[in-house]
Amino acid sequence: MKRLALFLLVIASMSACKQEQKPVITRSNIQLQSDTLTPEALWAMGRIGSYAISPDGSKVAYQVTYYSVEENRSNAIIYVQDIPATTDTDASATGTYLGPGSDPVWLSNSKLAFANKGEIWTMNAKGKSRKQLTKTDGAVEGFLFSPDQKRVIIVKSIPYHDIIKDKPADLPQTTGRVITDLMYRHWDHYVESIPHPFVCSVSGDGTVKEEFDILEGEPYECPMEPFGGIEQLAWSPDSKYIAFTCRTKTGIDYSISTDSDIFLYDVESGDMSKTKNLCKDCGEFGVVPDGGFVDSPDHICNPTKTLKDQFINTNLKDYNVGYDTNPKFSPDGKYVAWLSMERDGYESDRQRLCIFDLQKSTKTYVTESFDSSVDDFCWAPDSYTLYYIGVWHATENLYQTNLEGQVTQLTELQADWGALQIVNRQSPNSQSDCLLMERHDYFHPADLYVVSVPHNLPNGNNSATITQLTHENDHILSQLAPGSSEARWCATTDNQQLLYWVIKPPHFDSSKKYPTLLFCEGGPQSPVSQFWSYRWNFYIMASQGYVIIAPNRRGLPGFGQEWLEEISGDWTGQCMHDYLSAIDDACDNLPYVDRDRLAAVGASFGGFSVYYLAGHHDKRFKCFIAHDGAFNLEAMYTETEENWFSNWEYDDAYWNKDRTANADRTYKNSPHLFVDQWDTPILCIHGEKDYRINATQGMSAFNAARMRGIEAELLLFPDENHWVLKPQNGILWQRTYFDWLSRWLK
Repeated sequence: MKRLALFLLVIASMSACKQEQKPVITRSNIQLQSDTLTPEALWAMGRIGSYAISPDGSKVAYQVTYYSVEENRSNAIIYVQDIPATTDTDASATGTYLGPGSDPVWLSNSKLAFANKGEIWTMNAKGKSRKQLTKTDGAVEGFLFSPDQKRVIIVKSIPYHDIIKDKPADLPQTTGRVITDLMYRHWDHYVESIPHPFVCSVSGDGTVKEEFDILEGEPYECPMEPFGGIEQLAWSPDSKYIAFTCRTKTGIDYSISTDSDIFLYDVESGDMSKTKNLCKDCGEFGVVPDGGFVDSPDHICNPTKTLKDQFINTNLKDYNVGYDTNPKFSPDGKYVAWLSMERDGYESDRQRLCIFDLQKSTKTYVTESFDSSVDDFCWAPDSYTLYYIGVWHATENLYQTNLEGQVTQLTELQADWGALQIVNRQSPNSQSDCLLMERHDYFHPADLYVVSVPHNLPNGNNSATITQLTHENDHILSQLAPGSSEARWCATTDNQQLLYWVIKPPHFDSSKKYPTLLFCEGGPQSPVSQFWSYRWNFYIMASQGYVIIAPNRRGLPGFGQEWLEEISGDWTGQCMHDYLSAIDDACDNLPYVDRDRLAAVGASFGGFSVYYLAGHHDKRFKCFIAHDGAFNLEAMYTETEENWFSNWEYDDAYWNKDRTANADRTYKNSPHLFVDQWDTPILCIHGEKDYRINATQGMSAFNAARMRGIEAELLLFPDENHWVLKPQNGILWQRTYFDWLSRWLK
């Protein structure tokens, strides 16, 4: 009887396990009922993510994420595809399906490692012989194998209760949190754990054994939250060193500073005293009893301070106090390059490409002639040339620089490049460098492209040869009527020139008049380039019969640093005039724009812009939509979790009676002070897990509108952050958005 009961229990357990295994979501075969892009078609598209190139440069493994609206979930699939030997070769073949997984990397030309359900696995290049390498109960958040594959870094979260006290042992079910300092919340979560990098050994059979935590005993994050990943760490080519990114601050110090550094860790010795800070001219570090790092007495830094406090001499030759992130070693191991911002507390400072010479201990900035930011980069095989992408005049194109800082633009597309990697062809006689890059535009989601750059560059732009490699969503795009976009320049109120994009509907008829949307960008310093979004998607807006006017207003990158910085401390000044200049120019000069059917829409700073324009638009607009926008700047100053942002953007605290003129103007022009001038219907959208701009901002705006008797709706997501990530929430967002526009513009 007992045996029968045990047998039935085992069968029931097996059945339960099978029920828990959800089917794999794969590429959709959606058949559209018309040639109009709908929310359902948008969510049916596969989203290309991370990718990796085989050591011999012949193949790429890449990740595609698919969504099921019905099941309200997603999963990632790995594909492998041949990379053409030349850019003249047709690359129209689809990738070979390898199965579920993400973040693929090649261990050899025939073997891949990948992540699946929080563990590291391997498989062959045909997707067979899957083997789990780690057993961490799903704790792996990122991984990076050393070049010799004898070690692997895995990122895991460790408990952290320096700011939020741990629950009392006798009250395990309490939901209360005792908080002692700032940075108790970040982006969308309470900070009760932090990521740390662990170095693990890899045996001959692939078994992974944890060795040590690089930051053991330290209360610092690596990678940095909320968006940092494995790109913030790098192995040296000889596998002896790790370069890693770390901001050595906690609590209020963390909340008001963007000062992160690149550290060089000696893996062979495991001796923390040999860890060097490459960003602050401070030499070597040792370990003190309290667990902090200190400088050797032979060097310039204060030997009595921990890593958190030691950099007290601001007169050092090169004392960088802004963001330093994403280190990459040169192929010959002589240099480390990384992305560097100069000023502390300024998260949108110009991002420069910094080169550290490991032999000379000197730094060089090699993109100084490029008056915009470097967004991603990679080394060429010669360890002298670097390729990078950056925005200029509202497109994200490919550039080349070298150790002397000679910058050349290589592409001039009406599109955006999103990431890049070098393809090692292993041919000593090659006359060009080959890159694999991700590209997208307003009417095409991301695909991978092969880009060939000749070593002897011809004069001018467009010197690269480009071939499309993947065609992930062609089966959906081929069913849709194409849209179009064009750049237009207009004069601003201060006699400058402003570029704005005009996005036109499919089947555009210039003899008709169209309802038109003024798009207000967020950031506040994010480019209005040829981006593809699965929420703020211009193609789907145009497909619903709208013209979109998308200005590169004051404060956006790609037009020089002076243009970029005019917004800081002046959120309601020239940038707002720029919005109105663009929409007025469109109404005056584009006969198909219907000035009697205008709406202003935007998210984050764009949502703030909408709330401000609602009180200052002089009846231009028939309705507004604000997503996750700031409404009350005094409240926003202390509500946001990253206080460096409000410190920099507002210029001063609202409670200071002698606050600066910029700060005084900012607070006196907060949108909530002009609700008495609101006269137009408004839709407010907000996520309750948004700790960047708290949901009370959206609720307050909606409540104020209704109390004024203004037509308004509030779309509130209890489970979303500053973005909308869940499929059914995304569909509801789109439906609510277009229903509101249709109600007032159609």
